[in-house]
Amino acid sequence: MNWHEQNIKYNSLIKQLFHDEDWQKRADAARELGIMKEGRAVNLLCRALRSEMDHLVVNRIIEALGRIGDGRATLRIIEKLKEHLDESEVDKYRLIYIVEALKNIKDKRALEHIGPFLNSSDEELKNLAHETFDAIEPNWKAIVKQEREERSIEEIFKVKL
Repeated sequence: MNWHEQNIKYNSLIKQLFHDEDWQKRADAARELGIMKEGRAVNLLCRALRSEMDHLVVNRIIEALGRIGDGRATLRIIEKLKEHLDESEVDKYRLIYIVEALKNIKDKRALEHIGPFLNSSDEELKNLAHETFDAIEPNWKAIVKQEREERSIEEIFKVKL
């Protein structure tokens, strides 16, 4: 596919993501943008993540942002994580999509927010948190061991802005 055809497809997918009435088509558009790994879609996907109400479409947007792997999406995904944890009913699979996306993005700003899942009672989530820490900060266990007496995991990996 040449650049011109790819650009037409990209524009069509963005239009579909924001304007289609059918949630399945919006979800497919988000998935396709992730498969394209189109970096210019990151800001628009983040905007869609903020406004989208359908849970399945939100999951596909998060997944697409993770596939693209651009650090610009980190803070928006973390914001979605916080929102989700504040809800009365937490969806384990939404958490998995979020942590997977953050694992693929490999942004150290995510570590303090993933830290609580290292001690999760859910084995799948706990293992994913360990994999994510390994992907983002390979020697995290040594850092934690060295600093553990003084500070929590969240404090150790908090990025100072």
